[in-house]
Amino acid sequence: MNPKHIVRHGYDLVSHAYRSDAQTDPSPFYAKWIARLVADAGPHPRMLDLGCGCGTPVAQALAAHGSVTGVDISPVQIERARRAVPHAEFLCADMSSLQFPDHSFDAVLSFYAIIHVPLDEQPGLLRQIAHWLRPGGVFVATLGSGLWTGTEPDWLGVAGAQMYWSHADPQTYRSWLAAAGMTVVEDEYVPEDGGTAGHQLFYARRDG
Repeated sequence: MNPKHIVRHGYDLVSHAYRSDAQTDPSPFYAKWIARLVADAGPHPRMLDLGCGCGTPVAQALAAHGSVTGVDISPVQIERARRAVPHAEFLCADMSSLQFPDHSFDAVLSFYAIIHVPLDEQPGLLRQIAHWLRPGGVFVATLGSGLWTGTEPDWLGVAGAQMYWSHADPQTYRSWLAAAGMTVVEDEYVPEDGGTAGHQLFYARRDG
């Protein structure tokens, strides 16, 4: 089955199990990086949330500071996002096939989403992101901490909800970001599941 079909169908099924309408994020993780991004993006920033999910907490938090475009491959997630953040723009699309004019955004953010894109498409996606950013614009994303591609059945305990991931190691992402025309300002390992797993967060700026 096409990996993108797996991701779309999987998130359609797990949307409410992943995050309920009433759920808020208890972790300081999102707040910390959103605050830094907003501070660096400048006044009234134009921001792109790739893999926006149901709109909370990220797009909702960004919308308090500027204009937000959210993109997600799941129609269910996008429908919920439009209700949760009515003043933002949301597109139901495959992020790797998006087209925006150069310098459309002051900041691009993607938490736990690019890792659902097939690995061979990720370098091209990073190059596209660099084009979408204005010179000096900010890119923040959680990417892989190790090379792995695979699926999980009945994800989050939801029957029939298969999920797909594909990601590289941090050094590979550093080289891809540099080749795309972005400079990594900071990156850090973000542990999960009690420290048994995790992802690498990258904070980068578009060169120029």
